Amino acid sequence: MSERRIVRLTIRGRVQGVGFRYFVEREAARLKLEGWVRNRRDGAVEAVVAGAPDAVEAMCEACRRGPPAVAVDAVDIQEAGAADLALCAPGETFSVLHTG
Repeated sequence: MSERRIVRLTIRGRVQGVGFRYFVEREAARLKLEGWVRNRRDGAVEAVVAGAPDAVEAMCEACRRGPPAVAVDAVDIQEAGAADLALCAPGETFSVLHTG
């Protein structure tokens, strides 16, 4: 049985309007992760990602870095459960959602 880790990430800083959600989507595909990402009304970006523990850790590191136009101030990481993946669109492995 393979291990699986699920985390909720809240990324704060200059992370909206700079392609951060699409950066997360590309990284998730590269790392073979499931989940979703969305902008939050408070200016943060929120994501839930699930997969192999090393891939999830690589995503956490990628979110700390972000793409070139981003200024990440903080990344809060919380363990999550399978129910947290429920926002993923049916038939998609990883979804970019509207602001929540």
